[in-house]
Amino acid sequence: QVQLVESGGGLVQAGGSLRLSCAASGSIRSISPMGWYRQAPGKQRELVAWIRSGGSTYYADSVKGRFTISRDSAKSTVYLQMNSLKPDDTAVYYCNTVPGLLSLWGQGTQVTVSS
Repeated sequence: QVQLVESGGGLVQAGGSLRLSCAASGSIRSISPMGWYRQAPGKQRELVAWIRSGGSTYYADSVKGRFTISRDSAKSTVYLQMNSLKPDDTAVYYCNTVPGLLSLWGQGTQVTVSS
């Protein structure tokens, strides 16, 4: 069974960048799409971006033009490059399939953007 482990979060100033990684314990070649979600304190989890195995992508309006999702199927890893970060991007970030499978939710990685 595939397990997902997120990493790369941290504390960054507004305007800074971070690159998140989502490493799968098994092959994700056939899993499409794969997505990044985030959950801010007191808010519902939201889908931020997803990518299909063929490379097509989707971004939420709030991150369009600032975030880039990519995947390396050979490494079974999905990435989220986050630029021009804003305090509103502060959240725990998770990866999962789209829609998310209950069994695949991991611990996530905390991203904190200071103003």
